[in-house]
Amino acid sequence: MHPTHTLEPIRLAPAGRSPMALALLQALRGVAARVLPPLIVIGVLALIWHVLGSRPGAALPGPLKVIEDTWELIVDPFYNNGGNDVGMGWQLLASLQRVAYGYSLAVIAGVSLGVLVGQSTWALRGLDPLFQVLRTVPPLAWLPISLAGFRDGHPSAIFVIFITSIWPIIINTSVGIRNIPEDYRNVARVIRLNGLEYFGKIMLPAAAPYIFSGLRIGVGLSWLAIIAAEMLIGGVGIGFFIWDAWNSSRISDIILALVYVGLVGFTLDRLVALVGHRITRGTSAS
Repeated sequence: MHPTHTLEPIRLAPAGRSPMALALLQALRGVAARVLPPLIVIGVLALIWHVLGSRPGAALPGPLKVIEDTWELIVDPFYNNGGNDVGMGWQLLASLQRVAYGYSLAVIAGVSLGVLVGQSTWALRGLDPLFQVLRTVPPLAWLPISLAGFRDGHPSAIFVIFITSIWPIIINTSVGIRNIPEDYRNVARVIRLNGLEYFGKIMLPAAAPYIFSGLRIGVGLSWLAIIAAEMLIGGVGIGFFIWDAWNSSRISDIILALVYVGLVGFTLDRLVALVGHRITRGTSAS
């Protein structure tokens, strides 16, 4: 008997198009498939906003009015007139600095406690109920306690970020550690890895997808917490800028700030997702 062969159709490049041109066209189609849907949705929402904001007696300004009112803030985000009178860029950088401090501390403490709870049954039984209770406390409920303890707004805001973002990191890390396949542990015993080698070569790579899922949730909570905390502690920061704009009835400034807050939050999430994708070689959720 003769072997059976599957006949594949021969695909020829259309006349007048080189393989490079076809590859470029395919890449452009891929970009369009990703970019066009959100642009269309944003355009439709902006049109609806414009129609609603243009009505007589509308409570909120339309997009064109917002751009007109905040044009100076848009074109010069880094002006500095002293004190709290600084541009939107400085406000965002001040908030990001607080987030960097608080979130970094949460990552270190959260991963460490997550490994402890994931490895030790005694730690799980003793600490997990406490974690489950504390994680339900709203971020702003921690602010009076932190102000009483630190007696200063800056470390208090950092503490609120830390205590808000640490819980998903702890919980996801512990779940990842507990879900390490038993075969991995057996291999570690066979080749006699010490504690540090087991941690670096087995534990962290196996639990990395869970850890980075917790890190993404944590960075989002960090950004939410700092905006809320800055509304109360004052000083330079995008949260205080929003609250000050409300007190001065600058609604357009608030809308512009909210756009920036959303874009920065999206960027932070994407950065953590990108790092997780690289480290886990695509096994983490993105």
